[in-house]
Amino acid sequence: MKHGIELRAAHVRYGPLEALHGISLAAPTAAVTVLLGRNGSGRTTALRALAGTAPLTTGTVVWDGIDVTRQTPRARAAAGLCLVPDRQAVFAALGVAENLRLAAPDGDIAPALDAYPELRPLLARRAGTLSGGEQRMLAVSRALLCRARVVLVDEPAQGMSSGVAARTYALLSGLDACVVLAEQRLPPGLRPSGPGGATVLVYELGRGAVVFRGEAGEVTPSG
Repeated sequence: MKHGIELRAAHVRYGPLEALHGISLAAPTAAVTVLLGRNGSGRTTALRALAGTAPLTTGTVVWDGIDVTRQTPRARAAAGLCLVPDRQAVFAALGVAENLRLAAPDGDIAPALDAYPELRPLLARRAGTLSGGEQRMLAVSRALLCRARVVLVDEPAQGMSSGVAARTYALLSGLDACVVLAEQRLPPGLRPSGPGGATVLVYELGRGAVVFRGEAGEVTPSG
């Protein structure tokens, strides 16, 4: 595959519970990889394992051909990895504008406001006072600003309207980065819509194991 980020034979334990049972998955650069599964399937743990916030019991994390298993989450972030968790993804006590400026390396928050003009009238508000959908817009826009090489997002469109969700998937698909999303179902915005669209790879997880791998076009709408 083109260089990107991988889990190889990854096991993760939370105390006596093994959440990942030796899974392997590869997310190439300049593509969107979707980890599908119900709650408890291991998709969020797999995302956290890639970021380093869920340390592996055994196995390896490989990024652009280099073993980064022992790198801390901070080191991975400094190297260009951005994780957007499903909860507590923004600095709740800070204002919306402050959240955006912290993510922008040059302080220019205009791209975030172009992506989500809904945030413009909210710039002076504290992030913790926003609705769930507004917080997800803010969290994803921070990921857009940081110019990461790897973007990991857990349920990016949670709480968003269908129109804003479709825009979010288009924005993530258009990034010049390795994008990995964790979802319960394959979103309509990531299904094949004709030539020239982003490549979308799918791994379905069940009880900590990979039960399906393929392309988005192979996943049934109910999947």
